[in-house]
Amino acid sequence: MDHSAADDNNKAKVEVTKDKNGIQQVVLRNPRGASARVSLHGGQVLSWKTDKGEELLFTSSKAIFKPPTAVRGGIPIYFPQFGNRGSLEQHGFARNRMWIIDENHPPLHPNDSNNKAYIDLLLKPSEEDLKIWPHSFEFRLRVGLDLDGHLSIISRVRNINCKTFSFAIAYRTYFAISDISEVRVEGLETLDYLDNLCQRERFTEQGDALTFESEIDRVYLSSSDVIAVFDHEKKRTFLVRKEGLPDVVVWNPWEKKAKAIVDLGDEEYKQMLCVDGAAIEKPITLKPGEEWTGRLYLSVVASI
Repeated sequence: MDHSAADDNNKAKVEVTKDKNGIQQVVLRNPRGASARVSLHGGQVLSWKTDKGEELLFTSSKAIFKPPTAVRGGIPIYFPQFGNRGSLEQHGFARNRMWIIDENHPPLHPNDSNNKAYIDLLLKPSEEDLKIWPHSFEFRLRVGLDLDGHLSIISRVRNINCKTFSFAIAYRTYFAISDISEVRVEGLETLDYLDNLCQRERFTEQGDALTFESEIDRVYLSSSDVIAVFDHEKKRTFLVRKEGLPDVVVWNPWEKKAKAIVDLGDEEYKQMLCVDGAAIEKPITLKPGEEWTGRLYLSVVASI
């Protein structure tokens, strides 16, 4: 038996490919067969699969994979703003720009690198970006897949400007679910939230768990560091752990709005739920030379 080939099968793998539009994508695989796929367009995670090949992220059947549109699904990054304000495009420009593979990033610490597949990406503002948002920055993104199939997204934003700037950020995470009416979210009890369906009015969550029977678009403030999304029908639970991201956005467009979204199937709102780690209410402020780090860890466990 060829031991080197056997050894190769036990290693994490990173492969750079291109999609049909010629956009570079990076495929991460762990030794057990779980995988993740990241597009350099937007630094967007497009796929996250278990070792059995089951897709954990929703992507619309009508998704547009051609820039400058961000793909409807996966995990687009909203930066440097959330929402639609000022001269910036909605939810900022990071999700619509081409990122590059960051060759100069330090490797993982040896203790971290065992069986972990990861890729480092970098976004710097173009001259056009600086016209609409005049702040020099470096946004480093590390997407990793560990031996247990957990997905990690670590962001580092550095101010290389000579003046202070502030930004908001959100990881719009489209979880693939069996049916929106069969899902509940725990970890948001008693929190205040801003309701985007009521002019960002502030309310307090009254329920023990969040369940869904109509459109929802809320920013939960100063949440705990672990949120659980229970999918009863699929008997699985997504765990969202986060650091440096105090807020959680919960979004589902429901029937009426889904029909108005061009790149979303009319009935597809039933198969998706967005639960985003975010920093929105209190923007992150960086003085010259300062750096912010945010971490998002996604895992899935069997539940009864």
